Amino acid sequence: MKDKTIDYIFRTTWLAINKMYNEEAAKFETSMATGFALLSIDPENGTASTSLGPKMGMEATSLSRTLKSMQEKGLIERKPNPEDGRGVIIHLTEFGREKRAYSREKVLTFNEAIRKNVSEEKLESFYEVAGIINNMISNKKIYNQKEHILK
Repeated sequence: MKDKTIDYIFRTTWLAINKMYNEEAAKFETSMATGFALLSIDPENGTASTSLGPKMGMEATSLSRTLKSMQEKGLIERKPNPEDGRGVIIHLTEFGREKRAYSREKVLTFNEAIRKNVSEEKLESFYEVAGIINNMISNKKIYNQKEHILK
């Protein structure tokens, strides 16, 4: 794998994880995006629709489609935000809570399997490297550095 670029390894690994979760979700006529949304919504107080996209790292249009589908399946309901009349709070229905528990179980199973096969030291290194990469990207330290500007 050392001959592969770092982004290639991240991309192919993420695609494999995405495929795995979607295959599991398809057994219940749903998707990974729906499972991720279920896990991102506060089961007690709901979550403001405006904070859900950034929390999930999803674009508004994709999130809108996902939420519409979830509402049609009876997983969520939208209620006016009592603190901001223009906003909406997304709440899980009882059915949504059941599916959230299922999604949580699948994520924990994945994590447990990885932890059984990868040492804590290697996982810590993985988290550290991923954190550094995320920090560099969010602080525009890759393509937007002054050193990269040709004089």
